[in-house]
Amino acid sequence: MFEAKQKDIVKVPDRVKRALKEILGEENCLDDPMDRLLYSYDATRIKMLPELVAIPQNQEQVQKIVQICYEEGVPVTPRGAGSGYTGGALPVKGGVVVSFEKMDRILEIDEDNAVARVQPGVITYRLQKAVEKVGLFYPPDPASYKYCTLGGNVAENAGGPRCVKYGVTREYIMELNTVIHTGEIIHTGRPTLKDVAGYDITRLFIGSEGTLGLFTEITVKLIPKPQAAKTAMAIFSDIAAVGKTVKDIFKAGIQPSALEFMDKLAINAVEDFGHFGLPRDAEVLLLIEVDGHPKALDDQITEVARICERNGAKVSIAKTAKEAEKLWEARRALSPAVSKLGRVKINEDIVFPRSYLPEALPKLREIGKKYNLKMVNFGHIGDGNVHANFMIDGKDQDELKRTEKAVEEVFELALSYGGSITGEHGVGITKAPFMKKQFRPSELEIMRGIKKVFDPKGLINPGKMDID
Repeated sequence: MFEAKQKDIVKVPDRVKRALKEILGEENCLDDPMDRLLYSYDATRIKMLPELVAIPQNQEQVQKIVQICYEEGVPVTPRGAGSGYTGGALPVKGGVVVSFEKMDRILEIDEDNAVARVQPGVITYRLQKAVEKVGLFYPPDPASYKYCTLGGNVAENAGGPRCVKYGVTREYIMELNTVIHTGEIIHTGRPTLKDVAGYDITRLFIGSEGTLGLFTEITVKLIPKPQAAKTAMAIFSDIAAVGKTVKDIFKAGIQPSALEFMDKLAINAVEDFGHFGLPRDAEVLLLIEVDGHPKALDDQITEVARICERNGAKVSIAKTAKEAEKLWEARRALSPAVSKLGRVKINEDIVFPRSYLPEALPKLREIGKKYNLKMVNFGHIGDGNVHANFMIDGKDQDELKRTEKAVEEVFELALSYGGSITGEHGVGITKAPFMKKQFRPSELEIMRGIKKVFDPKGLINPGKMDID
């Protein structure tokens, strides 16, 4: 499971290299081994070397790249920032990696209609800051938001802490320009809040992991920027009580803008990493944010504190924006902090229906104990999305076998409650073997049929999601 390798590698003919260099220029068409190495991995640390890296600067160049490669039978793999955790941007069959790093322009911010048009290489954080300057808000906030791209976010249907209130990337995509296998542009969607004409192909592209086409322009919906926010930290001695607290908060009619948890190992990893002042002796920590009109926030955060205390927690409410920001900095530091606990991080992002959390969370923790593994749990508990991390050496074969069995049980646990094997990271190559656990054979065949319509030769980001 953890030793993904390239297979059926397709070389790029010299005539294709010459044609692409003529279109892009020598500086945007990289075939030097050291240059190619830089585009051979993502956050999984799995390495798959492309034969060539093409860096387009506009939509027309993307069209020509796809058209030439497809006619010549050369695989094409789109790439944003390479921040994915499942190998979605890895060139499984070699060929050409298309990097969108130079297609990074915010084309328009339309304040009257509350939309923005961007190229796929725009960094998520940069868009957020740009629209906030005019009083608007783009909510999706994956942990990598300071370096991940909008194109990658759309391809993976990215999430983040604010999803619990505002939803995932899918809820904010209004239009897409996508280059399909012929080199043609498919324009889908409308810049309107209502449009029920025809099949919703835009939604089909979102979360398709770049397997159906290459995005060249994205129109996103914006909303008014929340006027204020309040944050509370609750410390629990019992993980089941955390799950019950989450249910109780929603039953009370409160809609948090973020609801995050960390277990003891995660808390201590963050403290070792950045000294944020978190309580090292806490068994579980819950961070709760509410946002909206300032007059309503005091009542909401006070009620949240009462609910937490009724479930056995000690609660503190951040008195200033600076205090609150420090807590959220600690949460955002989790991924790099946890990485220091082992040479290899096996990072799963399962999802449970929220009502089952009190029952499921203790069972999840038991899986790590059963296989004698260092297991760190944290995540977006408000929407049931739990990041289960196994920190291992990666060289011990017995440990690898135990980890594989543990990961399988993690997925089986999520599916037994009607959940999913992935809530944010996508399937890519690392979760592809488990697609058959979540989907029936007939459902997978429908997906393969869709793939064949958009990619009859199987050359657009091949080897992903077990749908080739």
